[in-house]
Amino acid sequence: MLILGGDIGGTKTLLALAEPGGLPLFERRYPSQNYAEFDTLLGVFLAEARAAGLDAPIRAAAFGVAGPVDNNRAQLTYLPWLMDGADIARRFDLGRATLANDFAAAASGIASLKPEQIVTLQAGKPLPGAPRVALGAGTGLGVAFLMMQGESWRVLPGEGGHMGFAPADEEQAALWIELRAETGRVTTETVVSGPGLARIHRHVSRTSGQSTDDDLREPAAISAAALAGDDPIAARSVELFLSCYGAFAGDLALAVLARGGVYLCGGVAPKLLPLFQASGFLQAFNAKGCHAALASAMPVHVVTEERLGLLGALRICEG
Repeated sequence: MLILGGDIGGTKTLLALAEPGGLPLFERRYPSQNYAEFDTLLGVFLAEARAAGLDAPIRAAAFGVAGPVDNNRAQLTYLPWLMDGADIARRFDLGRATLANDFAAAASGIASLKPEQIVTLQAGKPLPGAPRVALGAGTGLGVAFLMMQGESWRVLPGEGGHMGFAPADEEQAALWIELRAETGRVTTETVVSGPGLARIHRHVSRTSGQSTDDDLREPAAISAAALAGDDPIAARSVELFLSCYGAFAGDLALAVLARGGVYLCGGVAPKLLPLFQASGFLQAFNAKGCHAALASAMPVHVVTEERLGLLGALRICEG
């Protein structure tokens, strides 16, 4: 008997088959946008697995999906896919299929991490069993919380990325004003995400008088230019992005007194890791007025394991 796990986002989908309690036996990555619906993609994956000799029955499946889950159904935020766990289980002859918010899956995967898959930005003063926060910028901005319940961790999913963006200084206020005129309500995800970095870069270019082009530069190109150190506009854009990111992460940490740790997941943090320590991320994280000392006691880690959500989905299968 096998279990099937998936991490499904607006950019990529990771799928894997494993034995219960074991590491993935067969794993594939697909561009999500290349498929009109999830069923087509899953059919391709299972056909490839059978061709590789893995045709044992699948007793359980779990998929972390980028969007809110209600009654085991989800409409993905950045894809036109409507997923129903019961329908998926029936069509593909799975024992059961569970849908979970993608960051609930990522949070579940934290227990599977090894020390070499984490880089600590702030050691803090951790307390055993204290709440944890998992958040991460990628195509969107995911948030989940972990609370100790008995002898195990309970994951609390949410849509914290859609909380309102709170500017911390004049520069961020000017960014908010520009985005407010374009989009209406400005969420944190509008700013702290891959597309958000592109919006910040456009704003910094405009305010520097170096661009009147309305086209958004690709986030990967901005990050690469900032890492190379030869593009001051890109460097300033990433600095502003990381300051906004840090402030939001610190606010979430205060909300639950996350002395168990704050875990930065998603695609952006590992790529920008060389810039984190020198940036204003931790300064913004800890800039909490009378609670600055409390914020500095909260551990902050960057998760470098890209498959965190997938590993978490496989753990959910066994729950």
